[in-house]
Amino acid sequence: MNKKKSTFLIIAIIAICFFIYIFRGNFNKGDYSQTYYDLNTVSNITLYNVKESDSKEILDECGKILLDIDNTMSKTRDYSDVTKINQNAGKGYVNISDKTFEVIKTALHFSDISDGVFDISIGSVVDLWGIGTDNARVPDKNEIKDKLSLVNYKDISIDEKNNSVKLNKKGMEIDLGGIAKGYAADQIVKYLKSKDVESAIINLGGNVFILGEKEKNTPFKVGIQDPTSKDGSSIGNIAVSNKSVVTSGIYERYLEKDGIIYHHMIDPSTGYPFENNLSSVTIISSSSIVGDGLSTTTFGLGLQKGMKLIESLDNTDAIFITKDKKVYTTSNLKGKLNLKNESFKLMN
Repeated sequence: MNKKKSTFLIIAIIAICFFIYIFRGNFNKGDYSQTYYDLNTVSNITLYNVKESDSKEILDECGKILLDIDNTMSKTRDYSDVTKINQNAGKGYVNISDKTFEVIKTALHFSDISDGVFDISIGSVVDLWGIGTDNARVPDKNEIKDKLSLVNYKDISIDEKNNSVKLNKKGMEIDLGGIAKGYAADQIVKYLKSKDVESAIINLGGNVFILGEKEKNTPFKVGIQDPTSKDGSSIGNIAVSNKSVVTSGIYERYLEKDGIIYHHMIDPSTGYPFENNLSSVTIISSSSIVGDGLSTTTFGLGLQKGMKLIESLDNTDAIFITKDKKVYTTSNLKGKLNLKNESFKLMN
């Protein structure tokens, strides 16, 4: 493991520990936690007020759910649905699992509502950059131009009757990295509810779902990460229960070259990282897959268009942080964000 990857893992682990600290100062009897590494991220699941005899089985099953989704949706797994789809680009339809089909359908919905700002067919361009891998580099502009011809979500065909997907152009690649963690978090929550777990924190590397409350009538407080900090510290917190809190930010994965920082969220229209004044977007919603898709979508749309989109949706809110440390929230969050870092300014 090289130095960059080691640093990423250390930061991720620190961030998870910080989240746990913010949510719950200490672990009381009946609280159990487990850490995992799937979907290219460090994850942690904490159960509250459960029997010790049940905790291991439940947490182990959560790990199996994560691994199964990773094996099915990762583009780096040899036999995943995504790999099979990409290998057959330009050839024909590929029959896939129900869960992968559901995620692709949801991804295409976000492509539609964003006019292609969110686009899972970005896979070949993402590979060029390799941000977050050992092969990270700034591609030549001609390389990017060549791969951009393969990026268009409208060239993804789906056959609902047969649960099949086809990429219409040879060389196209889909990448579900911008939405698979959200799906995984929702599946974990569904499983925990089936086991009568009433209180839990699911943290899949920035995709957080709060199940239930800290105590009766006392919601958990979730830290909103400072996008300028490398130690996982927060700008403040917000009280939530039975909600997903998903953040996309320029601090998550990036490449620095000649003094320029290139973050991992690639603009499908240019092949380069999105350029706007945002440093992070946090989406608060009842579904983590929705939060995952919208956090990337709104980041790409920018502050004004992103805010307009979120305000048009039911049961969905957002916190936008700009590079000049200004914080904007959707109208329903007015007065609910507890801003503690004085270097940031709440604008509404």
